[in-house]
Amino acid sequence: MAALIWLLACVAGLGWLMRYQNQPGPIAQTPSLWPSDSKIARVADGTTLIMFVHPHCPCSRASLDELERVIAQSAGKLAPRIVFIRPRGAQAGWQQTDLWRTASALPGAEVLTDEEGAEAVRFAATTSGHTVLFDRQGKLLFSGGITLARGHSGDNPGHTAVVTLAKEIPSDCCLTPVFGCPLTSANPSLESR
Repeated sequence: MAALIWLLACVAGLGWLMRYQNQPGPIAQTPSLWPSDSKIARVADGTTLIMFVHPHCPCSRASLDELERVIAQSAGKLAPRIVFIRPRGAQAGWQQTDLWRTASALPGAEVLTDEEGAEAVRFAATTSGHTVLFDRQGKLLFSGGITLARGHSGDNPGHTAVVTLAKEIPSDCCLTPVFGCPLTSANPSLESR
């Protein structure tokens, strides 16, 4: 009887874990044009990619790994901006985690701090790993995630769409789910780390 209870508990735990890994975060309607009040620099001669990251989200490691592959495959036609959220009241340097250091090592990446999530609000990003791609005129080309599940890198529709669009090739995919932790205090356990 004890073995049966243990087995059922294991199966239930694995089921919960699988559901969690494959449950995307909420996604809002990204503005179709670059917000005029944004303080993030948009390039005039190519595509600008912005990835919003919660610095304490373990799921975002896969998003940054995937971004590294996207940059390598984009033939230099992509200007990546990685924006780390720093909530109100967080200590100085709170956002400078190992994810920050990983992002800083990506070729051509500009790593920025988003004080109190103001830029995330402008671009309607609510989930860590949310990636947006804009063309040289400031028109939205892509919004969503570039991983297939929480914490899993590898080929996926978001990755393919961003690489294709960065090379100025039309893509049928312009919106994908985002798999990551909430960017704001919707998950207080993240904020206390």
